[in-house]
Amino acid sequence: MSVKDIYYSDKYFDDEYEYRHVVLPKDIAKLVPKTHLMTETEWRSIGVQQSRGWIHYMIHQPEPHILLFRRPITKS
Repeated sequence: MSVKDIYYSDKYFDDEYEYRHVVLPKDIAKLVPKTHLMTETEWRSIGVQQSRGWIHYMIHQPEPHILLFRRPITKS
């Protein structure tokens, strides 16, 4: 498996944030740190590709291969 096998969800929203989740193949999921949330540099280094501003905000312990991201909604 490779980075082309990474699944990116559609975006979903609440009043404050835009969210998306990213599902990693098992070989890439092994690279996710278990002790902390990843910085943008870290998640980009394992092959996750998305626009700037996304924050890895939660570790879902039962499924650590699913990364949860959010970013503030910009109000114009």
